[in-house]
Amino acid sequence: MSGHAVTSETLDQIFREARSFSTWFDGIVKPSDFQRIFETAIWGPTTSNSNPARFVFVHTEEGKQRLKPHVFPGNLEKTMSAPCTVIVAWDEHFYKLMPQLFPSRDMSGVFEGKSELIEETGFRSSTLQGAYFMLAARALGFDCGPMSGFDRAGVDSEILAKHGWRSNFLCNLGFGTEEGLFPRNPRPRYDQACLEI
Repeated sequence: MSGHAVTSETLDQIFREARSFSTWFDGIVKPSDFQRIFETAIWGPTTSNSNPARFVFVHTEEGKQRLKPHVFPGNLEKTMSAPCTVIVAWDEHFYKLMPQLFPSRDMSGVFEGKSELIEETGFRSSTLQGAYFMLAARALGFDCGPMSGFDRAGVDSEILAKHGWRSNFLCNLGFGTEEGLFPRNPRPRYDQACLEI
Protein backbone atom coordinates (compact mmCIF):
# COMPACT_ATOMS: atom_id res chain seq x y z
CA MET A 1 0.00 0.00 0.00
CA SER A 2 1.28 3.45 -0.87
CA GLY A 3 2.94 5.26 2.02
CA HIS A 4 3.77 2.07 3.92
CA ALA A 5 7.42 1.09 3.56
CA VAL A 6 8.45 -2.56 3.61
CA THR A 7 10.83 -3.73 6.31
CA SER A 8 14.57 -3.28 6.12
CA GLU A 9 14.90 -7.07 6.03
CA THR A 10 12.73 -7.19 2.92
CA LEU A 11 14.88 -4.56 1.22
CA ASP A 12 17.95 -6.63 2.10
CA GLN A 13 16.39 -9.76 0.59
CA ILE A 14 15.32 -8.10 -2.66
CA PHE A 15 18.10 -5.55 -3.18
CA ARG A 16 20.89 -4.87 -0.69
CA GLU A 17 22.02 -8.41 0.09
CA ALA A 18 20.72 -10.20 -3.00
CA ARG A 19 23.35 -11.59 -5.34
CA SER A 20 23.59 -12.99 -8.85
CA PHE A 21 24.32 -16.68 -8.29
CA SER A 22 26.37 -19.08 -10.40
CA THR A 23 26.19 -22.29 -8.33
CA TRP A 24 23.04 -23.99 -7.12
CA PHE A 25 21.67 -26.40 -4.55
CA ASP A 26 19.86 -29.43 -5.95
CA GLY A 27 16.43 -28.17 -4.88
CA ILE A 28 13.72 -28.40 -7.51
CA VAL A 29 11.82 -25.35 -8.73
CA LYS A 30 8.37 -26.55 -9.77
CA PRO A 31 5.89 -25.25 -12.38
CA SER A 32 3.69 -24.07 -9.50
CA ASP A 33 6.65 -21.90 -8.39
CA PHE A 34 7.00 -20.50 -11.92
CA GLN A 35 3.34 -19.53 -11.84
CA ARG A 36 3.60 -17.89 -8.41
CA ILE A 37 6.54 -15.77 -9.54
CA PHE A 38 4.82 -14.81 -12.79
CA GLU A 39 1.54 -13.92 -11.07
CA THR A 40 3.43 -11.64 -8.70
CA ALA A 41 5.67 -10.00 -11.30
CA ILE A 42 2.89 -9.33 -13.79
CA TRP A 43 1.57 -6.38 -11.77
CA GLY A 44 4.56 -4.16 -12.62
CA PRO A 45 3.81 -1.28 -15.03
CA THR A 46 4.49 -1.44 -18.77
CA THR A 47 3.79 0.91 -21.68
CA SER A 48 -0.01 1.14 -22.04
CA ASN A 49 -0.27 -2.08 -20.01
CA SER A 50 1.12 -3.84 -23.09
CA ASN A 51 2.83 -6.66 -21.15
CA PRO A 52 4.96 -7.84 -24.09
CA ALA A 53 7.21 -10.14 -22.02
CA ARG A 54 6.99 -13.88 -22.45
CA PHE A 55 8.76 -16.38 -20.18
CA VAL A 56 10.06 -19.80 -21.18
CA PHE A 57 10.92 -21.99 -18.19
CA VAL A 58 13.65 -24.40 -19.26
CA HIS A 59 13.71 -27.04 -16.53
CA THR A 60 13.57 -30.44 -18.23
CA GLU A 61 16.58 -32.32 -19.57
CA GLU A 62 15.14 -32.07 -23.08
CA GLY A 63 14.74 -28.32 -22.74
CA LYS A 64 18.26 -27.88 -21.38
CA GLN A 65 19.71 -29.82 -24.31
CA ARG A 66 17.90 -27.55 -26.75
CA LEU A 67 19.23 -24.46 -24.97
CA LYS A 68 22.76 -25.74 -24.39
CA PRO A 69 24.29 -25.14 -27.87
CA HIS A 70 23.30 -21.48 -27.71
CA VAL A 71 24.81 -20.59 -24.31
CA PHE A 72 28.30 -19.06 -24.39
CA PRO A 73 31.03 -21.19 -22.74
CA GLY A 74 31.47 -18.87 -19.75
CA ASN A 75 27.82 -19.31 -18.81
CA LEU A 76 27.37 -22.95 -19.73
CA GLU A 77 28.13 -24.75 -16.46
CA LYS A 78 26.03 -22.46 -14.28
CA THR A 79 23.15 -22.67 -16.73
CA MET A 80 23.18 -26.44 -17.08
CA SER A 81 23.42 -26.90 -13.29
CA ALA A 82 20.61 -24.45 -12.45
CA PRO A 83 17.24 -26.00 -11.57
CA CYS A 84 15.66 -23.75 -14.19
CA THR A 85 16.76 -21.22 -16.78
CA VAL A 86 14.16 -18.64 -17.75
CA ILE A 87 14.28 -17.22 -21.25
CA VAL A 88 12.93 -13.71 -20.81
CA ALA A 89 11.51 -12.88 -24.21
CA TRP A 90 9.01 -10.59 -25.87
CA ASP A 91 6.19 -11.14 -28.31
CA GLU A 92 6.36 -9.29 -31.64
CA HIS A 93 2.56 -9.45 -31.72
CA PHE A 94 1.96 -8.30 -28.14
CA TYR A 95 -0.48 -5.65 -29.36
CA LYS A 96 -2.99 -8.33 -30.32
CA LEU A 97 -3.75 -8.75 -26.61
CA MET A 98 -4.36 -5.02 -26.15
CA PRO A 99 -8.20 -5.32 -26.31
CA GLN A 100 -7.94 -7.65 -23.31
CA LEU A 101 -5.26 -5.68 -21.46
CA PHE A 102 -6.50 -2.15 -22.16
CA PRO A 103 -10.29 -2.61 -22.41
CA SER A 104 -11.18 1.08 -22.04
CA ARG A 105 -9.63 1.84 -25.44
CA ASP A 106 -8.52 -0.29 -28.36
CA MET A 107 -4.78 0.34 -28.32
CA SER A 108 -3.88 -2.35 -30.85
CA GLY A 109 -4.12 0.14 -33.72
CA VAL A 110 -1.51 2.33 -32.04
CA PHE A 111 1.07 -0.43 -32.64
CA GLU A 112 -0.10 -2.48 -35.60
CA GLY A 113 2.15 -2.05 -38.64
CA LYS A 114 4.59 0.20 -36.78
CA SER A 115 7.71 -1.94 -36.54
CA GLU A 116 9.93 0.64 -34.83
CA LEU A 117 7.34 1.34 -32.13
CA ILE A 118 6.73 -2.39 -31.65
CA GLU A 119 10.48 -3.01 -31.28
CA GLU A 120 11.02 -0.11 -28.88
CA THR A 121 8.00 -0.92 -26.72
CA GLY A 122 8.50 -4.68 -26.77
CA PHE A 123 12.16 -4.59 -25.82
CA ARG A 124 11.90 -1.83 -23.20
CA SER A 125 8.83 -3.16 -21.44
CA SER A 126 10.00 -6.78 -21.55
CA THR A 127 13.28 -5.68 -19.95
CA LEU A 128 11.27 -4.02 -17.19
CA GLN A 129 9.19 -7.16 -16.81
CA GLY A 130 12.32 -9.29 -16.60
CA ALA A 131 13.48 -7.11 -13.72
CA TYR A 132 10.07 -7.38 -12.05
CA PHE A 133 10.33 -11.15 -12.46
CA MET A 134 13.67 -11.26 -10.63
CA LEU A 135 12.40 -9.04 -7.82
CA ALA A 136 9.30 -11.23 -7.46
CA ALA A 137 11.45 -14.36 -7.40
CA ARG A 138 13.68 -12.90 -4.69
CA ALA A 139 10.66 -11.77 -2.69
CA LEU A 140 9.29 -15.32 -2.83
CA GLY A 141 12.56 -16.82 -1.58
CA PHE A 142 14.32 -17.81 -4.81
CA ASP A 143 17.70 -16.73 -6.15
CA CYS A 144 18.50 -15.48 -9.63
CA GLY A 145 21.44 -15.43 -12.00
CA PRO A 146 20.64 -13.10 -14.92
CA MET A 147 22.93 -13.08 -17.94
CA SER A 148 23.22 -11.98 -21.53
CA GLY A 149 25.99 -14.33 -22.70
CA PHE A 150 24.09 -16.41 -25.24
CA ASP A 151 23.32 -16.54 -28.94
CA ARG A 152 20.01 -14.74 -29.22
CA ALA A 153 19.46 -15.69 -32.85
CA GLY A 154 20.11 -19.34 -32.03
CA VAL A 155 17.69 -19.37 -29.09
CA ASP A 156 15.07 -17.57 -31.14
CA SER A 157 15.39 -20.03 -34.02
CA GLU A 158 15.45 -23.16 -31.82
CA ILE A 159 12.77 -22.26 -29.26
CA LEU A 160 10.92 -19.00 -29.85
CA ALA A 161 10.42 -18.24 -33.54
CA LYS A 162 7.33 -20.39 -34.05
CA HIS A 163 5.57 -18.34 -31.37
CA GLY A 164 6.66 -14.97 -32.81
CA TRP A 165 8.74 -14.35 -29.67
CA ARG A 166 12.25 -12.89 -29.43
CA SER A 167 14.75 -13.38 -26.61
CA ASN A 168 15.88 -10.54 -24.35
CA PHE A 169 18.03 -12.20 -21.65
CA LEU A 170 18.40 -15.40 -19.66
CA CYS A 171 17.91 -15.79 -15.92
CA ASN A 172 18.90 -18.88 -13.97
CA LEU A 173 16.50 -19.61 -11.15
CA GLY A 174 16.82 -21.72 -8.03
CA PHE A 175 18.49 -21.69 -4.63
CA GLY A 176 22.01 -20.31 -4.91
CA THR A 177 25.07 -21.47 -3.01
CA GLU A 178 27.92 -19.22 -1.92
CA GLU A 179 30.50 -21.40 -3.67
CA GLY A 180 32.71 -19.18 -5.81
CA LEU A 181 30.77 -16.07 -4.83
CA PHE A 182 33.20 -13.16 -4.96
CA PRO A 183 32.95 -10.01 -2.80
CA ARG A 184 30.19 -7.76 -4.00
CA ASN A 185 31.25 -5.09 -6.47
CA PRO A 186 30.60 -1.46 -5.54
CA ARG A 187 27.86 0.68 -7.03
CA PRO A 188 28.03 4.33 -8.12
CA ARG A 189 27.42 7.01 -5.53
CA TYR A 190 24.31 9.17 -5.69
CA ASP A 191 26.35 12.17 -6.82
CA GLN A 192 27.89 10.15 -9.66
CA ALA A 193 24.62 8.86 -11.07
CA CYS A 194 21.93 11.39 -10.18
CA LEU A 195 20.99 14.97 -10.95
CA GLU A 196 18.49 17.23 -9.23
CA ILE A 197 17.07 20.02 -11.39
